[in-house]
Amino acid sequence: MDKLHIKKGDNVMVIAGDHKGESGKVLIVDVEKQRAIVESVNLVSKHTKPNAENPKGGILKKEASVHVSNLKIIGSGGKPTRIGRKIDEKTGKSVRYSKKTGEVIK
Repeated sequence: MDKLHIKKGDNVMVIAGDHKGESGKVLIVDVEKQRAIVESVNLVSKHTKPNAENPKGGILKKEASVHVSNLKIIGSGGKPTRIGRKIDEKTGKSVRYSKKTGEVIK
């Protein structure tokens, strides 16, 4: 399986679909399904029965997953950027970098 251009904790922007233009932090990445859950993006209503955590039950708002092809990482300038991979000269490991500015993304 190939590596994805996003990781948990990245700040991303949705570039396509119903939630285009919204941004948030990546909470979960599912590599096999190539989907990610982004904070406060793609909220769906989930009906729940009363339980220990929610004694009243009712309708909860919860994030649903978004396909990773619809996400771009927000670079240091606050704008979305494409991601590339290169070998770091110092460590010899593969690192992600912004194709717009050329800087390495942590």
